[in-house]
Amino acid sequence: MRNLPNALTVGRILLVPILVTVLFTKTPGKEWLGLGLFLAAALTDFLDGFFARRYQVITPLGQLLDPAADKILIASAFISLVELNPAATPAWMVALILSREFAVGALRNVAASQGVVVPAGWSGKVKTVVQIVSVSLLIVYNQLGEFRHLAPISLWIAVGITLLSGVEYFVRYRANLSARGLGGAPAA
Repeated sequence: MRNLPNALTVGRILLVPILVTVLFTKTPGKEWLGLGLFLAAALTDFLDGFFARRYQVITPLGQLLDPAADKILIASAFISLVELNPAATPAWMVALILSREFAVGALRNVAASQGVVVPAGWSGKVKTVVQIVSVSLLIVYNQLGEFRHLAPISLWIAVGITLLSGVEYFVRYRANLSARGLGGAPAA
């Protein structure tokens, strides 16, 4: 059981190139296969955390790999969708989402170097769910028919919640980081 959460995380990372390859194929039904792969990868995000907490097998490797795997999956999916359907997935919106992801990742790295743990908050969990819904709808955008408008709407919601979540992380940890001398002027 000790290695199951880490194996799920590594599995998520290994699913990413398969997902991207499927999305760019010309095979009929690729959207549904891509959606299945994406949702399977997203499910491993839930399962690795569930098993790690349930069986108390949280490891430093898992704490390092899990957020990286999440970012790799979301970034790869969104970037692929910009290429596949730029009208439904504008690059500037994806850039905002990815900027937040990297900024919060940087916050976590700086905090970790100072012995501060920045755990996922509720806003981060909601952000993840909204991003998964948005990517899912955008993957099957061409198959949605009269419900096609839901995909761009979900992306707008994802951008909004993603940015709010990022602000919340920085506000929540600002006092803690400032007290440790990390809130001052940027390094030269």
